[in-house]
Order: sequence, then C-alpha cells, then structure tokens
Amino acid sequence: MDSKQTFLFRIRIIAFITVIVGASFLARLFSLQVVRGDSYSEQADSSYVRSSDTFDRGAIYFSKKDESHISAATVNTGYILAINPNLVTNAEETFNKLSEIIEIDKEDFIKKASKNDDPYEQIQDKITRENADAITALDLTGVTLSKHKWRFYPGAEMSAQTIGFMGYGADNVVSGQYGLEKYYNETLTKDEENLYVNIFAEIFSGVKSIVSDGDEKSGDIVTTIEPTVQNFLEKELRVITDRYNPESASGIIMSPQTGEIYAMARWPSFDLNNFGDVEDARVYGNPLVENVYEFGSVVKPLVIAAGIDLGVVSASTPFYDKGSVKIEDKEIFNFDKIGRGQTTLQQVLSESLNTGMVYTMQKIGRNKFKEYMEGFRLGEKTNIDLPNEAKGLTGNLDEPRELEYANISFGQGISFSPVVLVRAIASLGNGGYLVRPHIVKEIEYEDGGSKVFEYLKEDQPTVIKPETSRAISDMLVYSVDHVYGNGKYKMENYSIAAKTGTAQIPNPADGGYFTDRNLHSFVGYFPASDPQFVIFLSITAPKGVKYAAETLSVPFFDTTKFLINYYEVAPDR
Repeated sequence: MDSKQTFLFRIRIIAFITVIVGASFLARLFSLQVVRGDSYSEQADSSYVRSSDTFDRGAIYFSKKDESHISAATVNTGYILAINPNLVTNAEETFNKLSEIIEIDKEDFIKKASKNDDPYEQIQDKITRENADAITALDLTGVTLSKHKWRFYPGAEMSAQTIGFMGYGADNVVSGQYGLEKYYNETLTKDEENLYVNIFAEIFSGVKSIVSDGDEKSGDIVTTIEPTVQNFLEKELRVITDRYNPESASGIIMSPQTGEIYAMARWPSFDLNNFGDVEDARVYGNPLVENVYEFGSVVKPLVIAAGIDLGVVSASTPFYDKGSVKIEDKEIFNFDKIGRGQTTLQQVLSESLNTGMVYTMQKIGRNKFKEYMEGFRLGEKTNIDLPNEAKGLTGNLDEPRELEYANISFGQGISFSPVVLVRAIASLGNGGYLVRPHIVKEIEYEDGGSKVFEYLKEDQPTVIKPETSRAISDMLVYSVDHVYGNGKYKMENYSIAAKTGTAQIPNPADGGYFTDRNLHSFVGYFPASDPQFVIFLSITAPKGVKYAAETLSVPFFDTTKFLINYYEVAPDR
C-alpha cells in the first residue's frame, strides 16, 4: 500500500470513528434535552421531592372496537403542599387562607403546624396546577409546593383486578403488585438511561449486544379490553349481585378465534385510585385466573365432544335413563333424581342428565377419556398474561377407580380456573383448536418500535376434529332453541350454543360437599356456525335459588344481545 492509499485509509477510519462518536453524543443530547427534558426540568424546579414522586411509568390502554385507545392507567402530575412548622408564625391565619383554595382538615393542620421540632409536614398531595398557582400567589411564609407524580386510573373500578395497581414490594420498592401492573412491570417501568441505549442501539443495530444487556425495553401496553363491553359486563354482575346476593360474581367475554379477551370482571371490586380503603385484600386477586373450581355440568359438552370425536356416540344415540346408576359402591343420581326412560344423548345434554354422562364416559373408555380430558389442557395453565395463574387439579384422572371417572364425566372431582374452561369451550366452536387467552395485544416502546401479540390458529394445539366441533355446536344450539326456558331464549336469526352448570362446592373443613352452597355457571358462544364471542358467567353461593338456569339465563342472553348490537354481528340463519 503506497503512502497516498495509507493516508486515505487513515482518513476513512478517523471519519468513521468521528461519525460514531458524534452520533453517540447526538443520541445522548436528544435523550437529555427532548426525551428526558421534562423529567430533569421537574427535578430542577421542585423545592422538595420525595424519591417515590419522581417516577415515570408506561401507560396502559383499553382498545375500543374502532381500534382507538382509551387510558386505563397513566401518570398524573400535580403538587405536594407542605409546611415548615418552624416558619409558620400564625397557623390559624395560614389555615384560613389555604382553606379558601383547597379543602383541608383544620384540626390536622393546626396539629402539624405546632410541631416546632419538625422542619417538614406534608399537608396534602395531588394539588392541581390551578390551585398551586393560587397558593403560590398568597406568598405564605413556611408553605412550600413541590411537583409530584402519581399513578392514576381513569376508570376507577373498571377492570380493577385485571389492571392491578402499584405498591411497595418485599424489596421496599414501588412496583406493580397485581394484574397487568405486576405482569408487565418490567415493560412499564421507565429508566431514564434505558431510552438512550435503545436509540443508540437502533442507530447501530449491529452492535446492540454491546450496548444493551438484553433487558425488556420500556413502553406502553395496549390491551384487548374493550371499555364499553367491560362496562356492560360489570353492570350485569352488579345486577346479579343485587338480585341474588352471592358471595361473588364473575365473567369473561373472549374471542374464540383469537383468544383476545374483551372483558374480564369480578364483583365485588374496588377503586384502583383508593385501593388502600379495601378491608379484605382477597378482593385484589383475580379468581378467573388464580382460583380453581369444580364446575359441574358446563364440563359435559367436553365429554360428549370426546365421544363424538371417537365415533362412539352422537346426538341420536339411544339411552335409557333410570334416574340413577350404581358405580362400584356408590349410586349416582340425576340432579332431580328422576328417570326419563328411553331418550337420546341430545336430551342427556339438554336436560343435563348425570346418568347419561356416566354412560358416555363408559362408551369412550377410561384410557381415551383421560386422553381427551388432558387434550383439553384442563390441568395446565393457559399462559395468559396475568400473574399467579393457577394450575388445574386433575389428579383423579390418574386414580384406578371407575367412580372417579364417573364423577368427572359430569364435572365433579376435577377443578380448574374459569379461563381454562373458557378456552376449552371455545375449542368446541372454533373447529377444535385451543386459543391462547391474552389481555395485551401490543406494546408500544419508547424508542418508537412496537411488539404485536398475534397467536395464529395453525400454531395452537387441536383437540377435536372440525366435524366434531360442528356436531357438538348443533347439540348446544338445540338446547337453547328448544329446552332452555322452553325455547323462549331462541333467537330467530342467530344460533347460540350454550350450557348451564350447577355444581356442588367442596367443603374443605369437613370433607365432601356443602349441602346449601352451589356454584352457578353459564357458558356459550355465538354465532354458532362461526363464533365471534364466548361468554362465561358465574356466581358463588347465591341466596334463595338453586339452579344456574334461574340466575344466569337472563344475564347471559342480555349480554349476547348487547354484543350482537354493539358489534353489528351478521346473522347466521
């Protein structure tokens, strides 16, 4: 290489290094002045800022049906009003002037103002900018205002157990403690240094591994929750609670095609902005994901679908119902202990006959029965993006006694979470595959990138054949059209596939089951020929009523009609 080539090579190397260094400084400058400018500005003009007040955090959004976003969780900015008791010369006069602008407790103020050995006493937080300006104009000695940030939930009670909230964890650091706030805590937590790294990595993607340690990037999350649908579901649960006074009521509305959850609710609920007012911390949890139940008759369609899939039964399969059947040393009865005589499997499903379900299990055979129940993933987690998901209790499928299988055939003896049940029922309508239930559809990163969550049908496990899906759907539609309420819930232009369930509740203290407490459930999907929605409703221990058909039929079909109108669902018949 001659001297001229050497000189040009060195010039290129120097230019390349200069560009890299320059880009690095520009990215850092952009981060400091533009991206983090507000943060540094707030710290600069704050006279007193607690460490927990300087936080920033990604937003959580609901998604309306037109794909627009509505805030579910955000960060509000305001002011903290505080006093220095050593500098307040006339507490009474100071209080009178402040109380003309904001509402404060006089006794508490005077008490704090009398602490002469304390240079700082907080009077009130979340002061608006307008009130802060008015207080500043008073120029009161010993009174200070400082900028303050806090997490704010515009929906208050809406989707409380799903959204979750922030609080102090075991490490004494403020972070997400429940719901999405906890599950996506790493994504929602904003680090002022993080964005600079991300911008630099975007510019020089080839050296990303050098400048980034692989941590999750910060951003906002966009949920699948549709606020109008969520609000409707919550109102229905409150109406049910007022009417039947159950211990709790809950519901899920999900797409059986994609697993997107449009609404998930539990009552009683709480106000996310005042979660500290809750007396029973169990209200914070989400039993639709975290608890398991013996669901009873809503499991029966899964069993019959298994029999249809194997070709051992069909809707027209004859069955003679005596009202009871003896398995080993125990006699199993229908819910009303009445025999129907000669009937068919369609009537077994429509009238929820336990004897016919035992017969179906026997036709399937214990090995295949276990195989199909495990195929529906009843004992597994769905991997929904919410914390503390419970795993089903299906150990009785490993027991040698036929009695255990007989109990399972009508929904007792195994337990799993509502979201597991909803996924399994959805497979009956969507052609036989198990969707991935999920709450978040997209993450919008601070650096401008995004991550879209899409779970393709072909990537999901299948449990029954498409023709089986059509056959069991037809049976469930027949029940709605001709049996439930003697056909009064039939919709002329829409096929609705549904099943009720009234289950005994286990008594953990004394063994066996409670005689005066039941779990009511109602689950179904529509339009049955190509379902767009699956609805699950459940109440625990309602008062004065025995069967789910009495408590949940009207709420279920009211919800169905609402969804048809709101989404303008096309008729399928």
